[in-house]
Amino acid sequence: MQELKKVNASTAIARFIHTEYASGIFLLLSVVLAIVWANSSGSDVYHHLWEVELGPLSLHAWINDGLMAIFFFVIGLELKREFTEGELSTLGKALLPMTAALGGMLVPAIIYYLINYGSPASTGWGIPMATDIAFALALLSMAGKHIPVSVKVFLSALAVADDLGAILVIAFFYSNGINFISLFAGAAFLLVLFAGNKFGVKTIWFYLFLGIGVWTGFLLSGVHATIAGVLVAFSIPANVAEKLEGGLHPWVAFIIMPLFALANSGIRIGADFGQALLNPVSFGVAAGLVIGKFTGIFSFTWLLVKAGFSTLPSMASWKHIAGVALLGGIGFTMSIFISGLAFEDPVFINQAKYGILLASVLAGIMGILVLKRVR
Repeated sequence: MQELKKVNASTAIARFIHTEYASGIFLLLSVVLAIVWANSSGSDVYHHLWEVELGPLSLHAWINDGLMAIFFFVIGLELKREFTEGELSTLGKALLPMTAALGGMLVPAIIYYLINYGSPASTGWGIPMATDIAFALALLSMAGKHIPVSVKVFLSALAVADDLGAILVIAFFYSNGINFISLFAGAAFLLVLFAGNKFGVKTIWFYLFLGIGVWTGFLLSGVHATIAGVLVAFSIPANVAEKLEGGLHPWVAFIIMPLFALANSGIRIGADFGQALLNPVSFGVAAGLVIGKFTGIFSFTWLLVKAGFSTLPSMASWKHIAGVALLGGIGFTMSIFISGLAFEDPVFINQAKYGILLASVLAGIMGILVLKRVR
């Protein structure tokens, strides 16, 4: 039975890595399309499209608050799988990637905060904390077939732990004006879901309908609605969760994430693009992602291994870790998402996007160059 679980976990990890690789390609195409569209003669159409009202919310809000809740729901399912039978299921397995993820969150946040200290933009410290797993795994696969599978698993586990950190940051620091009546209503639905799990309810529709109740309560409460997706995911029985993850992952990877990228990546690149980067927000985000992510991931990994608390992944070298640490600076999807929560000023949001775009390109190029030289 134990061997069967190991085989199932390995198969799930392989499927996950393959899906994220292909998703990274779709994400890249969506980003390119958004930038080209936003800088074309049809730019007005691009910007007005997302403001179209669909019921109580705009199309942009439905994507960022509605569809992204499904994205976070799948992240929650991935977290649950990793904590129950994956690379975060035991202290020995989880220690290295979670420590690396911790370093990769703390150092970028500190760098950004120091650069923007005393400014209204200092609230954006959470933006460079996130790693985009789809882009990172796609570029890791492009680095060559000589990369050990253990390195890909390490990056996957690190990014999943990173997602958990980003979720906690959103929940505690980027949720405002709490309406406790709505929050308690959402929490009541959530308690019913956990009770259903406890009493053996395995009907998907039960979790779907009550999950919508949790999402609505959180949306109206001021706690960001995407957090509801993660909490609902943890309430679902393991066998149901496995089916849901397998069914929803392709939809999230190939429709929701590319659509989010299309709706949020349309920044104007004109003659003043260089000047647009010369501001504390863009510089703080870029420095946090490129310098902070590398420094945090690599140094925390080095300290843990040298202290004897863990070992490097099988067949991995320090050059592999350096390459992975650089790829950790690709913070696209989650970083853009957090920038929309951290700032109300559209100028700051656009400056953050400039920094995210520049950092992701630089981190991706440097990561591939380092990993291609490893033999």
